[in-house]
Amino acid sequence: MERLSTGIPGLDKMLAGGIPKGFLVAAVGEPGCGKTVFAIHFTWAGVTRGERAIFVTTEETRESIIRQAAMFNMDFRKYLEKGNLVIIDALLKDRDDPYSLYRLDPEELVEKVIGVKRKMGYGHARLVIDSLSAFWLDKPAMARKYSYYLKKVLYQWNFTVLATSQYSITTSEAFGFGLEHVADGIIRFRKAVRGGRLHRYLIIEKMRQTPHDLRMFEFEIVDGKGIVLVGPTEYRREDTALPGFVSQKILEAKKRREAELE
Repeated sequence: MERLSTGIPGLDKMLAGGIPKGFLVAAVGEPGCGKTVFAIHFTWAGVTRGERAIFVTTEETRESIIRQAAMFNMDFRKYLEKGNLVIIDALLKDRDDPYSLYRLDPEELVEKVIGVKRKMGYGHARLVIDSLSAFWLDKPAMARKYSYYLKKVLYQWNFTVLATSQYSITTSEAFGFGLEHVADGIIRFRKAVRGGRLHRYLIIEKMRQTPHDLRMFEFEIVDGKGIVLVGPTEYRREDTALPGFVSQKILEAKKRREAELE
């Protein structure tokens, strides 16, 4: 099986060489866990190997993504000029910009991405969507349906997709993760404050057809380098438990359901 480098050597080793080509992989977790930096690594690993890449940003501007990449010595402008990389901006929504997304609508996203892909050519390309959860902010129950639609359509266009997602309510009864239901792989990002210092972690929860590492790893985001794995960390309840605000929403939904039955 052909595998694509994530751009993070330690993570590639955990994945038995990288992400299988053609997969849709979900990078999920709370805000501030490092998902966007991971997406930048994945994009950079592709364009520096002669691949084409499309980066859809829904929560930051195109310029913000370029500046972040530059902090880690990744010159996105070089590949934007060469045409190997296109950044679709869904935040500024400039109608004079052919690479702006005017509405956070899955069908418009697909239309825009396929239009860019046609210009790039019909060979394989990496596609990053950061984040996909922005598309169901006002209708969280649609998360799973939208995710399935995107996977089904984009699969036909020879993409390997990395989509980030934050926690989102997908039903009235529980706190679900729509993208995870359809993803071929799940890399979960977590964070915790210990001893007054922020610590970040990642764990590969699923990667089909891959004998992946099952341990949780701590990592740091280092200026000039990006994500650097520190090493596996010991099991702690707070590393695997749902965040407090998630548990609270589940509890509130349960109480509402019980009240309706009384």
